[in-house]
Amino acid sequence: MTPTLEDRLAVHELIALYGHLVDAGELERSAEVFTTDVVYDLSDFGQGEVVGLAALMKAALARGARNPVAHHVTDVVIEGRTADGGLRVRSKGLGVMSDGSCGSVTYEDLVVRVADGWRISRRRVVARRVPLNGLGQA
Repeated sequence: MTPTLEDRLAVHELIALYGHLVDAGELERSAEVFTTDVVYDLSDFGQGEVVGLAALMKAALARGARNPVAHHVTDVVIEGRTADGGLRVRSKGLGVMSDGSCGSVTYEDLVVRVADGWRISRRRVVARRVPLNGLGQA
């Protein structure tokens, strides 16, 4: 079944809300974005998976000043439904650090419907390190 227009709008807002909350330091509101048992996969950064909302908030606090000062999420694409009715969503992220440097990632999300609406239950963060994903480079 194709996601409804209402679902699409809700998912886009959900993905956008992430950057606003984390940049504002409103980690106590993370349950508005993630399920309580979220799996946040940072393996591409050598940090493995963070499991659970409490662990995710603890990890963010532990990074302290090493966190980006700005998370910009763009290019949200709903790629399809899962067998259990969830949605596969991909988006691009741009993180700006306090020294002005920045980096780019791709977020690969599994979004599920819970009692309060759509939430991210799994997020894989993939670093963008080379142009064209290496295509055409020696």
